[in-house]
Amino acid sequence: MEHKFAIFDMDGTLTDSMGFWNQLAEEYITSLGFQYSSQVMDATAHLTVLDSAALFVQHYGLPKTPEQVAADMNALMEQHYRTDVPLKPGAGSVLDRLQAAGWRMCVASSTSPHLLDICLRRLGLRDFFQFLISAEEAGAGKDRPDVYLEAARRMGSRPENTVVFEDVIFAARTAKAAGFTVAAIYDESSKHDQEELQKTADYYLTRWDDPGLLSWLGI
Repeated sequence: MEHKFAIFDMDGTLTDSMGFWNQLAEEYITSLGFQYSSQVMDATAHLTVLDSAALFVQHYGLPKTPEQVAADMNALMEQHYRTDVPLKPGAGSVLDRLQAAGWRMCVASSTSPHLLDICLRRLGLRDFFQFLISAEEAGAGKDRPDVYLEAARRMGSRPENTVVFEDVIFAARTAKAAGFTVAAIYDESSKHDQEELQKTADYYLTRWDDPGLLSWLGI
């Protein structure tokens, strides 16, 4: 594989944190006295935190701006990133091998770079990545390729020589359609989409210590 660049999603990909996020929205909405429905959860699946906040404001008639709601939710999630969001087993070893092989890497996430930085520093991983970028910064959620294309531009790469690591089907499809090589990793929050992920991705793994991954990456 003639690739030397990698873009990593974080939540559900590098970290086992989707459960925290799923619980966070419900925790926030119920703390305001509202019922959090599966319909609302499904509607926010591909949205940035700010776009999700805007939906909450509209759906529940909240007396706050989307920016205020997003700040409230990020403050709740920040505590988890500071204390108990775990790294997926084996991820650190893969990052170490990629760095040793001269790969340039970044994180592209729907989560704000401030929160990404807090978590990655606690886990001892921040120095692996050139930069952290959010979909919000790029101006669109991961149902559009903007964040991947901007990440590649900043690294000095092109889609055809960059691997995108993702755990959800819509993001994997977006990256694939934009010309990136896609590696998909299993996450419990997306367990019902695994068949589609396997069809979409160039490489599928259930764990970071997958015995064929490093060989596929050429390291």
